[in-house]
Amino acid sequence: NSSSLPKATATATTSFNSNSNSISTLLRACKTSLHLHQLHAHIIRKGVEQDHFLITLFISISLSTLSYSTSIFNLVRRPTTPTRQSLKRVSTQCEISLGSVLHGSALRCGVEGDLFVRTSMIDFYGKCKHIFSARELFDDMYITVGDLEEAKRLFNEMPQKNVTRRMFDEMPKRNVVSYTTMIDGYVKAGDMASARFLFEQVPQRDIFVWFALISGYAQSGQPNEAVKVFLEMDSRDIKPDEFVMASLMFACSQIGNLELVKCVDSYLSRSTMDTQQPHVVAALVDMNAKCGNMEQATKLFEEMPKKDLISYCSMIRGLLYHGHGNKAVDLFNKMLNEGLVPNEVAFTVILSACSHARFVEEGWHYFERMRYGYSLHPSPDHYACMVDLLSRARRLKEAYELLNSMPVEPHVGAWVALLGACKMHCNIELGEVIAARLLELEPHNVGNYVSLSNIYAAADRWSDVSLVREKKKERGVNKINGHSCINS
Repeated sequence: NSSSLPKATATATTSFNSNSNSISTLLRACKTSLHLHQLHAHIIRKGVEQDHFLITLFISISLSTLSYSTSIFNLVRRPTTPTRQSLKRVSTQCEISLGSVLHGSALRCGVEGDLFVRTSMIDFYGKCKHIFSARELFDDMYITVGDLEEAKRLFNEMPQKNVTRRMFDEMPKRNVVSYTTMIDGYVKAGDMASARFLFEQVPQRDIFVWFALISGYAQSGQPNEAVKVFLEMDSRDIKPDEFVMASLMFACSQIGNLELVKCVDSYLSRSTMDTQQPHVVAALVDMNAKCGNMEQATKLFEEMPKKDLISYCSMIRGLLYHGHGNKAVDLFNKMLNEGLVPNEVAFTVILSACSHARFVEEGWHYFERMRYGYSLHPSPDHYACMVDLLSRARRLKEAYELLNSMPVEPHVGAWVALLGACKMHCNIELGEVIAARLLELEPHNVGNYVSLSNIYAAADRWSDVSLVREKKKERGVNKINGHSCINS
């Protein structure tokens, strides 16, 4: 009866009717399983037990009793896609039997091919350590749906990555999808040696495998290896797509060889690839700018029919790379005036531009606008840009206060940068404070002792230099001696 329902819903109960709004209100107010059972009976009496919205809400709320919620789901004659909450909760609790029931229900209802259902079930089987079931779903998902990236993301997030590798090694038959997933996982972990080892074992390499390795080398700071792999791919007459070319151009931008840039331009001109796609043009702009061909970078950028955030950031980086801080800031403002919404990367670029141009007030303006105008949370990189900006302007106290205001402990690199600025501008008092913080964070890093000694030495405080050296000796911190070789 209605008296057992929470008091908060008394008014709604007295005027109860069968519309979804009133029932959903009561559902959200239920506190016990008894209330849920009573309300479920009421839903059946009102003849709305097949209402998809109500049943979805009911299952989500009743998941504390998984068997009950599963039985409710199975009573629906033509259910829609199972709810995210139900699959996520089953995955979290690792209820393998009930999860399998949900999987069976999805098959029965014909919604197993739905992209969300597939990825949720991969996540579920992975977290319950049913690797073979997850792998079968993963492979079939790639074939039928084509969303490789989402499947890889879930597969890589499984908690037993070592188990995954062992399972992979024990597979009697592997396919290109399995290889690509493992290679991509090693790339993201920065283990390029293992990625290359697996790559060499792939019997029939498709474009996705080549892309995984080329982009991995480019992203891990091994651009020469990325170029070598691309040349090997080309020698096998495998045609690259625009994503492979974008990774190649990123690698070339790190090498900085203008002749290599010309070779890439020539290759693109002979291909049938659509080089007017925004991400391709952005990569071309970035490559030409970083390799010294600013004229070509500007030409490519100006000829773009529609400029997006990526292309603007590439051009701003190019201007910054060549010391045109003023032009970089002007271009960022032009981008804002055209209605483009900057993201975290765009603000990193503009803060770097302000730092190099020593536009302190502009830098503060963009930093505050990022937080309060666009509701973006500054990352350690953003704080590091601001510290660099303030340090260049000799506003060291402001930089120190900014680091102390960070919601998390600043990374060591930010403190080291500020300590270097204290040395440059002979701010001994603040340098001592920062050095003390660094010695707490890294008591065995010899560089911190050397930096503090150098600050004292620059101020002719030799007694303090001796004290720092004694402290270093007491803690057993030794400086690694440098050496040089002379070829005779």
